[in-house]
Amino acid sequence: MTESDRIPGPINPIGVHALVWVGDTAPNSVDSAVSQTVEAGYDLIEFSLHDSANLDRAKTRELLTANNLAAACSRGLARDADISSDDPAVVARGAELLRESLEVTAGIGATVLTGALYSAFGKAPHALTDDGRANVVAVLRDLAAQAQPLGVTLGLEICNRYETNVVNTARDCLALADDIGADNVIIHLDTYHMNIEEDDFVTPVHDCGDRLGYVHIGENHRGYLGSGHIDFRAFFGALADIGYTGPLTFESFSSAVVAPGLSNDLAIWRNLWDNGFDLASHARRFIADGLHDARAHAAVRP
Repeated sequence: MTESDRIPGPINPIGVHALVWVGDTAPNSVDSAVSQTVEAGYDLIEFSLHDSANLDRAKTRELLTANNLAAACSRGLARDADISSDDPAVVARGAELLRESLEVTAGIGATVLTGALYSAFGKAPHALTDDGRANVVAVLRDLAAQAQPLGVTLGLEICNRYETNVVNTARDCLALADDIGADNVIIHLDTYHMNIEEDDFVTPVHDCGDRLGYVHIGENHRGYLGSGHIDFRAFFGALADIGYTGPLTFESFSSAVVAPGLSNDLAIWRNLWDNGFDLASHARRFIADGLHDARAHAAVRP
């Protein structure tokens, strides 16, 4: 028996965001993204639904099944479809957009719909109102009920203050999830956003505990993992502390892959990398090694 065999704990599914490969979800792009995801050794691919009108649900599901690849979907909302708005018409459009996104998620066989499901994506013009927050709770409570029989879990991704005014920290998000009150609503941490808003990379993980269900792994500048200043060792150690078994999905953006509209929303102005396969292969090793080392350290702690 090797030392690795003695290290306890399950191996987490490791995923990659499709925007590392392609900027849209047209059939040829999905083919390319899936094939590269498999070749790079990942277990899961995450599709952004900003381009969902071009996503062939049946063919994508067949492709994922044929490659034994799990999937998640993510999205944010637009200003005219913002469920945190005080305007009932705007809220209604947002609720319909989320319903359509849930149908796409279930249609391709994905089991997680996550992201800034609770608000328009981008810097808000003012603080969240009480009525706006109540609208978020009501819409997401209904969406969770719709998702339950489909076997889909909703993730609440915690984003920084320049991308939302609804939840910016783990404790904000836990309070929102409490108010929604649905068993199929999970917390989604993202190291890129944590670097901006949280005091450290350990406390939020401990605060979330078994309610943490999805993780984005990204560097502070969204480039190669380990080339910035995020304390991944502490983060992976905290995941080991709580026995986290869910997915960890690598997320990185560069002007080398352009997603019309979304690249502007995400402020992808710099070319942080050119070779998505090299980037993703490095990230796969980095995450696997980080998880392994964290479990090994946890195993020998008194």
